[in-house]
Amino acid sequence: MRNCIILLILTISCNFNIVAQNDSAEQKTPFEGMEINWINGQNRQQEFLLTLKKGSEIVITGFAYLDSYYNFNFAKPIDNTQTISATIGRHNEVTLNLASIGFETSYNNILARVFVQYGQMLAIVQDQDASVFRGRNTGINNLKFIREAAAGYHFNKWKGINVEMGIFSSFIGLESYLTQENWNYQRSMVSDFTPFYFTGARVQLFPTTKLKTELWILNGWQSYNSFSNSPGLGSSTLWRPNENLQLVANFYTGKDTNNPDTLGNQSQRIRFHHDNCIVARYYKKPKSTAISQAAFCINSHYGFQSNNEAKDEVKSSENFMFGAAVSNRIWFNKNKLALTLRGDYLTNQSVENGNNKSPYMAFLPAEPGNKTNNYDVAIANNEKLKLFQFTSTFDVMPNDNLTFRFEYCYRSSSIPYFLGSGGTTSPSAWINGPSTINPWSADLKKDENRITISVNFRM
Repeated sequence: MRNCIILLILTISCNFNIVAQNDSAEQKTPFEGMEINWINGQNRQQEFLLTLKKGSEIVITGFAYLDSYYNFNFAKPIDNTQTISATIGRHNEVTLNLASIGFETSYNNILARVFVQYGQMLAIVQDQDASVFRGRNTGINNLKFIREAAAGYHFNKWKGINVEMGIFSSFIGLESYLTQENWNYQRSMVSDFTPFYFTGARVQLFPTTKLKTELWILNGWQSYNSFSNSPGLGSSTLWRPNENLQLVANFYTGKDTNNPDTLGNQSQRIRFHHDNCIVARYYKKPKSTAISQAAFCINSHYGFQSNNEAKDEVKSSENFMFGAAVSNRIWFNKNKLALTLRGDYLTNQSVENGNNKSPYMAFLPAEPGNKTNNYDVAIANNEKLKLFQFTSTFDVMPNDNLTFRFEYCYRSSSIPYFLGSGGTTSPSAWINGPSTINPWSADLKKDENRITISVNFRM
């Protein structure tokens, strides 16, 4: 099936006059000369202004990033909380989502980067890392403000070999942790439920100027520390035969879990994840004041967990997820405007009798309080979670550094999963507020409508 899809994409590419860029004797840098800033999950900058040069060679490239948004959920939750999103955490407020600065260098074959970060997104993503509670001499507060920090060396073998160690941005899931790099502000669900950072070591291999393969040894699935004595292993293979087509396949396997309290000191649960994507540009007229380019993206994921231990028996046939997202983006007016339509679907078969056994459920609603809510009832009845999401995004991009984004998002689920007007905290809307009204539980429903306005700056 996958080979048929790839053949179809290549055929479509030819029909739209996509011209491959052949390797030349002068082309030594991987993907050199390819315009890839249109790709979902890639930086669209063409010029990097914060650079320090020695002669004509760049020594250090600086980085500054700011992301803020206003989100309105039509359910009007009383505590202004937005759930089931790794991007958006608040309702009816102007929010500083992420601010980040840093630098990177590859001078004299030395590879180094340090990016620090601050903002609301850290509370959604980094604060969910349970691995820091296993053992001592660690903690989220030691590391959460580092977005990426790594050092290594570039070897002049083939078209390049990079060896690095540190904290990296994850390549699983296609879409970026930095929202400006994505076609939509709210990420697709298959990407939103996958890692945004890895801690460990990697080797990047460039056999040709159009192919990159990465091999990873990691502490675990989006974790600063390890849940067991076995490291996580992963790989990512990216192929760009020309600047209009990209194919990616990612794999991850490791022994880690989201439920350390129930498994003793060592987790023997095996996790496996695979995702692949195709991104293709089928129209390009960059000087046009009408449609200037158009592209689509197909992204699919499959993962499971398994364990034969009696105290934590998990069957892969009953504990798996599958999802896919299909996007189409059209740029207008010399790429200053863009409209993206996306539909995605995700099913998670990994929740049984109220016991969350899944690595893909990091954004469940808050504790239900003193009363069983309708989500718990559905899980007790062995109903499986199925999610659908439609997103329409309009971007205004006066230049490569600034984006104004307007987005509508509709989501539905097979069981009550999204936040209602009652919120996630208490009738008073305060986490530690008076609990005079009992019993109480989080207010959940099966669908959600919201609009988001964001401003993104990057230098």
